[in-house]
Formats: sequence, C-alpha cells, structure tokens
Amino acid sequence: MQEYQAAGQRLLLLDYDGTLAPFHPNPQRAQPDQELLLLLRALTDNPQNRVVIISGRDRATLEKWMGHLPLDFIAEHGVWLRKAGDEWSLFQELRADWKTDIRPVLELYVNRTAGSFIEEKDYSLVWHYRRADSELGASRARELTSHLTFIISNTDLQVMEGNKVVEIKNAGINKGTAAARWLSTHQPDFILALGDDRTDEDTFRAMPPEAYTVKVGSAPRSSARFHVPGTLDVRNLLRSLL
Repeated sequence: MQEYQAAGQRLLLLDYDGTLAPFHPNPQRAQPDQELLLLLRALTDNPQNRVVIISGRDRATLEKWMGHLPLDFIAEHGVWLRKAGDEWSLFQELRADWKTDIRPVLELYVNRTAGSFIEEKDYSLVWHYRRADSELGASRARELTSHLTFIISNTDLQVMEGNKVVEIKNAGINKGTAAARWLSTHQPDFILALGDDRTDEDTFRAMPPEAYTVKVGSAPRSSARFHVPGTLDVRNLLRSLL
C-alpha cells in the first residue's frame, strides 16, 4: 500500500476468468457483475492508474462486457491489443489456415467426451471440458494434448493447457510478451499483476523483480511472489487500493 500510494504511475495487469470473476460451466455466462464493473470504474477513475485486462478471451467478448470502461485490453493471450479509446491491433501478423486441419481432431474428442465443446477464436481453437465428468475430462485432455503435440511438431503452433481447457495457438505470442510491450511503453513506478493459471505465469516471468505478482488459487509452483486464495480475495485486494 505504501508503494502504491507513493507511485506516480501505476500499471495493474488483471486476468479475468478465475481472477476477477469465478469460472462458470458456460464461459459466455461468466460476464462481470455490477460490483466488478463499479470496482474497475473506480480504479480507472484515478488518473495515476493504467488498468489492463489481460485475458485468453476473444476480443469481441471483452469489448461487449467491459468495452464501455476506460480499460486497456490484451485478448487471446496477447494476439489482440487495445489501449483505451483506440482500435484493436494485432501483436503481429498471424495465420489461421491451420485451423482447418486441427478442428477435426478436436471434434473427435468432443464426440468422445460428453459435455465438452470447441470454442473458436480468431487465431486459436480451444477444447473446453469443464462440463464433462472430471476424471474423464482430465484423461481426455492428456490424450488430446499428446495427440496435438505430435501433430504440430515442426510447426509454428503450440498446445497450451489452462483451467479445464486445451488450447492450440500460434507460438511465440503469450500474455508475457504482450505485457512486456505495456511495460516498455509506460514505464510505471508500481506494477501489480494478478492471474490464476499457467498462462499467467508468462506474465509473472515478464515482470521486473520489484513488481507485485500474485497467483490466485492453489499455487504449488509459481513464478509469482505472492498468493491469494480466490476471486473474493482479489476483489478485496483491489478495493483496498481505492
């Protein structure tokens, strides 16, 4: 709190699912509640704060849910970037023609795993299994990860495991590379980065050693310096900054 209050320029990097909001069996029903919207509004009302939502979600969903707020966005794990008031831009030019070959593999696992489904983003495909039987889903996820890893060897793609998801995307772009761009542009005096899963480890590793990096949820191994149990604790922490 002392460092936050003393800082002239602050950068807050906030993951969404599992950090600002709890997970929902249907990802499209995990929209922010009024309490969260008011909290984000209060944080952005302070001209010393730059608040960035850094998420794996697609840009259309983030725009729909929170685009009316003066927030910066990093969408699809760093593929799409948008500073408050600006247009969306690609981190770099990417190709998506590979999805035609990979989608049938994911459809095979949907057919074999009741409750699972595919989400298609601009430059990635995601297999969700939160609604599947937990043991079966975890087993199928391991199989799918192994299957995809074999298929994409010697390509510029990567397989990424998240919270009840397996995602395939372009390699070399992640939350960390995108967050580093914000760091180089704004050079803040105070940095707070919050996230709950493996994809957020890229953000934590991209931060300077003095940054406040916070892992949300169970943290057996993490690059974050600190840990809080869940989304309620995240909101309490952010509320204490107002």
